[in-house]
Formats: sequence, structure tokens, C-alpha cells
Amino acid sequence: MTAKMSRRLVWWWPVLALAFFGLASIYGVGAEFRPSPLGVILATALLPVLFGTVFAAVYHSEVIAVRTGEPYGTLVLTVAVTVIEVALITSVMAAGHGSSTLARDSVFAVVMLVCNGLVGLCIVIGGLRYHEQSFRVSGAGSYLMVVMTLAILTLVLPDYTTSVTGPYYSTPQMIFVSLATIALYATFLYIQTVRHRDYFILELDDAGASHRASQSEKAVAASTVFLLLSLAVIVLLAKKFAAVLTAVLASTKAPSAVGGIVVALLVLLPEAMAAVTAARNNQLQKSINLALGSTLATIGLTIPAVAAVSIGSGQGIALGLDQKDTVLLVLTFAVSLLTFATGRTNILAGFVHLVLLATFMFLVFAP
Repeated sequence: MTAKMSRRLVWWWPVLALAFFGLASIYGVGAEFRPSPLGVILATALLPVLFGTVFAAVYHSEVIAVRTGEPYGTLVLTVAVTVIEVALITSVMAAGHGSSTLARDSVFAVVMLVCNGLVGLCIVIGGLRYHEQSFRVSGAGSYLMVVMTLAILTLVLPDYTTSVTGPYYSTPQMIFVSLATIALYATFLYIQTVRHRDYFILELDDAGASHRASQSEKAVAASTVFLLLSLAVIVLLAKKFAAVLTAVLASTKAPSAVGGIVVALLVLLPEAMAAVTAARNNQLQKSINLALGSTLATIGLTIPAVAAVSIGSGQGIALGLDQKDTVLLVLTFAVSLLTFATGRTNILAGFVHLVLLATFMFLVFAP
């Protein structure tokens, strides 16, 4: 009964969230957040409402993903999550108040939370239950090759260019890097979905095929409609969330990186649940596709989107990491190369990744 009610709630949640948006717009949470008794109540309720809508979007994208099968399924999910992240980042950027580093902080937080936190957790859970798990080295290597290139181009190279002082790209450099990231991501999608699909599928899944057959066209069409509705509502709620987040960060004097972590956690949590479930079911290949695919989509789609917003609005965005974060990024990629080099994992690699995540989180508050 509870599961049935939960499924019904997922279907109706976007409609409830749309009603909440109207209520919040009328009673105290607008483009800027001005605390009042009712406004504080609505602001407190905003996060669970937004999370519920994100979860609904991910649920409906998974329904579509089951029908389309791998590797298209994880592609649908990662693109939906990236649309959500772009909406949140651009909304907070538009809110101003020193948010020029939000895109960098959010993308870096996604890389650390996924490549260390989610990957480490999936490997540990799978290792404790099955001792070792298998995956395709060719698929993981393809992900890492593109992720590492995009991350260095967008998060490290700006610190070493000379056209503009500081961790910034000039407008021509921003345009070039954006086009390069889109080209790399498009090429990867061609490899993933057309040229070398077998790189990202460990084995034929007969159960998955029968599950796909059980998904009616009517259910998939309904999920498509509700997915689009959920994404539209998230874009609307993102503006409310930006106002509240800006006010909270200013009042608490939290480090600027906290905003990026909050955005990353919000959009990654539902997808992380799917990846962890796959690892528990001895489907580490699917976990890797979800984890590394979300990182790749975040860099490949988010950076060009926020670059377009930056150029259009004239608001500069700081992309280059400081030396501490650059060291963590390079170490994360070095460990990832070792983790995914053999095609099999155990809990040691997982714990190493979790230690790197803990280091990242600690240094946010104690730099």
C-alpha cells in the first residue's frame, strides 16, 4: 500500500509543486527572499517540495529509460538531471550576490561527490555483498578520458591563461571552450549510442528486456509528459530556491563552496539512489554508467549553458580552481584510473575514494 501511494504521489507531485509555486509567489518568496513568519514557513517547505519534484522527474526519466534500454536509459536520466542543475545554477547566478563562482563550485562538487562519493559508495556496497564486481574497462576508460579532458579545460586551464587576470576566460576563450566541450560530448554520445554500444553493456540482460516489453507505450507517453512538466516546474521553483539559498548563505556567512555542494546534492541524490540500487543488485556497470555519465553531462552541458548566460548578461564567471582543489581533482583522476584499470573492483578502492570525498568536505570548512 505504501509503495502504491508513493507511486501515485510521484505522478501528482509536479501538479502539487506547481500549486506551491503559485502560493509562494503570492505570500512571500519572490525574486528576493524577505523573511516573514509565513515566508519562513514557505521557504522551509521549498526544499522538500523541490526535492520531491526532482525525484518525480528522475522517476519518469527512469520509466522512459527502462523502455529504451541501455545505454540510452542512463543517457535520458543524466540529461534530465543536467537540465535540473543548469536551471538551479543559472537561477542562483541571476540572483547575484557574489554568485560568480557558483558554476565552478557546483561542477567541482559534482565531480568530487560522484567520482569519489558515489563511485566509492557503490564499490563498497557491492564489494561487501559480492566481494568483487565486474565492469567493462573500455566503457569506464571512455568516460574517464572525456571527463578528465573536460574537467582540465574548464576547471584548471583558466588559471593559466593570460588574456584575463584571475580564474577567468576571456569571451573568445569561453566560446571556444564551450564549443569544444559540446563537440567532445556529442562525439562521446555517438560512441555510446551508435558506434560502440557494447563498451557500456556488461552482458545481455534478459530480465531487462522482458521489463522493457512490459512497459506499455501509454505509460511511456504519460511519463514523457510528466517528465516535461516536472522539469518546467523545477525551472520555476529554481528561482525561489535561488532567492532562499542566497539569503541563507549571506546570513550564515557560509563558505561560497557550500552553495555549489547544496546544488550538487539536490540534483544528484535521486540519481545516486538509482546507482546504489544497481550496485546492490550486482549491476556495477549500470552504476558506473550513471555515475560517470552524470559527471560527463554536467561538464559537457552545464559549462556551455552558464557560459551563454554569462556572455549574454555580462556577468563574469570564475571557473579556475585554487591550488588545493586542483590537487584534489588531479588525485581523484589518478585514483580513478587505477580503480577502473582492471575491470574488477573490491572495497579497498571504494574506501580510498570515500577518504578523498571526506578530505574535500573537510577542506571546504577548514581550508
